[in-house]
Order: sequence, then C-alpha cells, then structure tokens
Amino acid sequence: MDLKHEQEKEEKRKIQEYKKHPMITFADSINRSIVGGLADLTKGNFITKIITAIIIAGILFFLCR
Repeated sequence: MDLKHEQEKEEKRKIQEYKKHPMITFADSINRSIVGGLADLTKGNFITKIITAIIIAGILFFLCR
C-alpha cells in the first residue's frame, strides 16, 4: 500500500514539474526520441554489443587521428 502511495506522489510531482516547465520538458522529450538513451545501445544480444563497441571504437579512432 505504501509503495502505491509513493508512486502516486511521484507521478503528481512529475505532473507539477511538467506544468511548471513545459518547453524544457518538450525539448527533453524530443531529444530523447531522436537520440535515445545510452543504455539502449547496450541492450540486445552479444553480437549487437560487439558491433556497437566496434562502431564506437572506429569513431573514436577517426576522431583522434
């Protein structure tokens, strides 16, 4: 019961924050929808993680040259 109460309190806090700063929240939503989170890059199976690591290493290699 207490956990549900805490979740409701957190949701109300978020709603109030959205009402206070609508454009910042909108901009943050747009940025996340375009870029995504870094955690999303590492989700997936082993092959996906290896391919992602190779791509990141390649980008860093070309940037440091």
